[in-house]
Amino acid sequence: MRILLIGAGGVGSAVVPIAARRDFFEQMVVADYDLGRAARAIARLGGDSRYMAARVDASDPAAVEALARAHGSTHVLNAVDPRFVMPIFDGAFAAGADYLDMAMSLSRPDPVAPHERTGVKLGDDQFAKAPAWEGAGRLALVGMGVEPGLSDVFARYAADRLFDEIDEIGVRDGANLVVEGYDFAPSFSIWTTIEECLNPPVVWERDRGWYTTAPFSEPETFDFPEGIGPVECVNVEHEEVLLIPRWVNARRVTFKYGLGDEFIGVLKTLHQLGLDRTEKLRVGGVEVSPRDVVAAALPHPATLGDRMRGKTCAGVWATGTKDGQRREVYLYHVADNETTMALDGSQAVVWQTAINPVIALELIASGTWSGTGVLGPEAFDAVPFLDLLTEYGSPWGIREGG
Repeated sequence: MRILLIGAGGVGSAVVPIAARRDFFEQMVVADYDLGRAARAIARLGGDSRYMAARVDASDPAAVEALARAHGSTHVLNAVDPRFVMPIFDGAFAAGADYLDMAMSLSRPDPVAPHERTGVKLGDDQFAKAPAWEGAGRLALVGMGVEPGLSDVFARYAADRLFDEIDEIGVRDGANLVVEGYDFAPSFSIWTTIEECLNPPVVWERDRGWYTTAPFSEPETFDFPEGIGPVECVNVEHEEVLLIPRWVNARRVTFKYGLGDEFIGVLKTLHQLGLDRTEKLRVGGVEVSPRDVVAAALPHPATLGDRMRGKTCAGVWATGTKDGQRREVYLYHVADNETTMALDGSQAVVWQTAINPVIALELIASGTWSGTGVLGPEAFDAVPFLDLLTEYGSPWGIREGG
């Protein structure tokens, strides 16, 4: 397996040392628009000959294709923010490579009733090209981070092993992370955070299909394990709600994220001021995107590890019946920032995202996971993935009672 990793930001830089401990691949080209950043991502490995740095413009499918062809890449791993999904997705296809990402193609809200019905949904642009991928005998594994990704694996495990009938699959994400020295410092890409938090959240129900609600709707308090405790969670647009119903039989699928009042307040203010917009404005003779300005003004998430304390938890709360009895469980994975910083120098949120596509690539390399077309993690047996996650030294858990 010859991997082209596009993006040497927080998640991409975390992928590098995690993969370096394994022997399933022959080469990994780490590519970024900033060649220096790609070089720094591999410099700490101490000369692992399987790695090299390269420059690429992720917005240009032809550039992605050319780089993949130049290095004989068999698999392209997309580790940049979702506005670049389609150029990388198309470039990988043109190069004859398989493809993985951790976030899917962007949605476009319904112009008339955005808080009632869906417009273009997350991933629709990719699924529209599924026949071409299937016809070429090639695999695009989409949404293979932690959320989406590991959460979807948990959903498949619950359906196969824990329930006869599922009422609801509810992805629930919460943390007790704090960043010292900053009043506001998101632990993940602010560009992506604005996109998913201010877009209309999507809910799926068997009798209704996909529909939308208002941002930050239906608040609930969820008690997270391993000392994190109760966190208020709200509806957020996320890929799991678009992926899970395609392969897992459930009456309802939701995604709720523990943001906190302060974080929600900042996002609402950005929206009120128009600073969440991606369309460029002319300022002093220069055209800039307001959202890009916000991102540039904040500390980069990858640099926050030394100031960060606490844990982050990703998981699936599932309810239903087993052997005629009611059952409620929470399947989860916790990453402790102190642990991930000591192991790989990566803060917990990006590390927890990065480990999952590496595991998926290893399963693909061994032939344990295989398929063609555009597929989500739910399309594959969950057990080998969860076993390998434990082998990587990052075990998962189940809490009975939800």
